[in-house]
Amino acid sequence: MGSNTTETHPVLGYRMKMAKKKGASLIVADPRKIELADHADVFLQLRPGTNEALINGIINVIIEERLSDDQFIAERTEGYEEMAAAVKKYTPEYVEGITGVAAGDIRKAARLYAGAESAGIYYTMGITQHTNGTNTVMAIANLAMVTGNMGKPSSGINPLRGQNNVQGACDMGGLPVVFTGYQRVDNEAALSKFEKAWGVKLNSRPGLTVTEIMDGILNGEIKALYVMGENPALSDANIHHVMEALEKVEFLVVQDIFLTETAAKADVVLPAAAFAEKVGTFSNTERRVQMVRKAVNAPGEAKADWLILQELANKLGMEWHYEGPDHIFQEIAQLTPAYAGISYQRLEQEGGLQWPCPSADHPGTLYLHEGQFSRGKGLFTPVEYLPPAEETDQEYPLVLTTGRNLYHYHTGSMTRQSKPLNAFKPEEFAQISREDADRLGIKNGDLVKVSSRRGEVEVKADVTEVVPTGVIFMTFHYHEVPVNVLTNNQVDPIAKIPELKVCAVKLEKVG
Repeated sequence: MGSNTTETHPVLGYRMKMAKKKGASLIVADPRKIELADHADVFLQLRPGTNEALINGIINVIIEERLSDDQFIAERTEGYEEMAAAVKKYTPEYVEGITGVAAGDIRKAARLYAGAESAGIYYTMGITQHTNGTNTVMAIANLAMVTGNMGKPSSGINPLRGQNNVQGACDMGGLPVVFTGYQRVDNEAALSKFEKAWGVKLNSRPGLTVTEIMDGILNGEIKALYVMGENPALSDANIHHVMEALEKVEFLVVQDIFLTETAAKADVVLPAAAFAEKVGTFSNTERRVQMVRKAVNAPGEAKADWLILQELANKLGMEWHYEGPDHIFQEIAQLTPAYAGISYQRLEQEGGLQWPCPSADHPGTLYLHEGQFSRGKGLFTPVEYLPPAEETDQEYPLVLTTGRNLYHYHTGSMTRQSKPLNAFKPEEFAQISREDADRLGIKNGDLVKVSSRRGEVEVKADVTEVVPTGVIFMTFHYHEVPVNVLTNNQVDPIAKIPELKVCAVKLEKVG
């Protein structure tokens, strides 16, 4: 759900197709008819931004038809009655009116999922990049728990991470509210532990998200910005807003392997080493920590990230004397319970370990929540459907949703350096339905203008059966067509993630 897996996670997408050939059932929920839809037992082609309603509808069927795992609910969860009351009105017929998915298909999906011995849910940012994204994730948790599909092999909730070490970056505290291992900065015990280990006084106030940082620059609260391996000048919602902030900030430092659009705005650029030019670890989607070994030397003045940060810290008066990534990892293990039993020596010998791995003799954890949830009992959360922050109207009658294609990645800062990949997908196209194209007199390859309340781009049209009537799809890989000029920077009130997956637009043929 919300994942074009064969294009954005192609190895995993291949395994899904192999599982299907071996007898697994497959349900696909997506606004577009992606490749996996051709392999699906049920394809739920929902309207963009209606994920919550669809999940509530599936849960409604499971409860009404007594397909729930009552023993699991009674023994391992709490809050069930409140959740069940909340989904009572989400009958398949009611949900069909919101999502556009046929009531019969909702029932079929519910029976298929609930009837499986083990069922996994896989999602990506098609679920989360909405103003109701957090609620949708909670609804997914409700669906998994109501059927007992947690804490056992080949089940659970599987958010597919967007890059090869997003999981590791989050594990190491690359979030505004936590230290390593998701130990909150406003937790007195965690704060005290890190202060004692590092011999400094630390701030207990949670930090800002990327969207909040840009707002903070524009209202004068933030004077300096340090960007590592990120290209907000193309990747963030409402680019005009972002560029205004990058122009205004008094001091901008960018640390990256290529001169990105963001780096071009920087006062100082620090050239970093790429993955094959350094030693370290990656933690992947299944929490597996693995070694990365240096294959080639970094070019020019480029240095490994840890070395750049250590040299900068010492220039600022610190006395850091890490001897290398292995030395840093020892400190990580000492301060991070989930990583306590992992070491470079074990990774060399065993080839990878999944956290939590609390001790040197622990084999690692294949799957989470066996026997008990980390909070004790799993908590059901009543979730109500909320429409997107920006809906279509007479002036902007179409919905734009964004994503990636197989050949490029994110803002193309790496993949578009590759001539073979660029040869496959050298330019951007806007996918539009045949009905919308006929209505507007647009043919395949015509130049069109896509406009929102925030900006406009010109792009070639790709008239296709992949998108339904009323929906346009574009990627954000191409600086020549900066699609995030169009997208909405309204955020989810809890996670503060912007609504990149839904915005209202209009389409016009150029010339």
